[in-house]
Amino acid sequence: MRQDNGTQGDLFGEREPARDGSLADPAGAYDSRAVPPNVKRLGAQGKIRIGTSGYSFADWVGTFYPAGTSRGKMLDSYVHHFDVVEINSSYYRVPDARMFERMEAKTPPGFEFVVKLYKGMTHEIEDDPTMYRAFIQSVEPLKGAGKFGGYLAQFPWKFKNDTDAQEHLRFLRKQFGGDPLFVEFRHDSWIERATFELLRDQEIGYCAVDEPSLKGLVPPVVAATTDTGYVRFHGRNAKNWWGKGGGDRYDYDYNTEELSEWAGKLLTLEEKVKKVYAFFNNCHAGHAANNAELMIDMLSEELGSR
Repeated sequence: MRQDNGTQGDLFGEREPARDGSLADPAGAYDSRAVPPNVKRLGAQGKIRIGTSGYSFADWVGTFYPAGTSRGKMLDSYVHHFDVVEINSSYYRVPDARMFERMEAKTPPGFEFVVKLYKGMTHEIEDDPTMYRAFIQSVEPLKGAGKFGGYLAQFPWKFKNDTDAQEHLRFLRKQFGGDPLFVEFRHDSWIERATFELLRDQEIGYCAVDEPSLKGLVPPVVAATTDTGYVRFHGRNAKNWWGKGGGDRYDYDYNTEELSEWAGKLLTLEEKVKKVYAFFNNCHAGHAANNAELMIDMLSEELGSR
């Protein structure tokens, strides 16, 4: 189990980024707006929204979804448990508006979607304007329904901190205008103060991650670079993270002790922002959905004991 050296509750002090998961943050934000209908009130101020990275997995049937649930009915079932989801299918191909129209129609008021960027934008680093226009147009049904939470740019380990990579971040910001944009790094060269200054300057949200403690990977640093906090849980499957073939790096089931490390971090992050997204990406065998529900229960119990 990872250790936080007693600093778990002090994530925004005035000091350099540390390997213990802490990072300076100059100022927070407060949102006095009412929570939309059908949104779970999580956290001390009702700002934390928890869901999963994707929802359409065959091995969730019987482990999370009722036995016999068809792929077309999975979102119908999902919305009875969570009020936000991260769409990952958009990484594999540029989506079209009809896909999001169908998804939106299955979700209640207040539900939100965060859409992962196409791999051509984050892994292949293409600048085709047609591709970007098509992607932006595809989310219009979500925007029109008030259910669009933003874009997630998840970069691979090979995307390291250098001048060209920094310029690509600025390029992405220009392409997506004022829409919420979040970035997840996989290489630890990005974990330095200059990175967070760049993200704040570009109004790009930093995505904190929980993943194996392996050399070169990003440690569990938590930071607010916009008025929205963002966390992704990938699991701690160190054995299969770099494996090839049959190993699944996201095959991991968190225990309560591991999640408790993050419950306090989420509550502290909530104090600094208008909203916190937390998504579980350990998708194997329904672990993501079950761990997300466990985190919801833990946050409720934590607040109930105060």
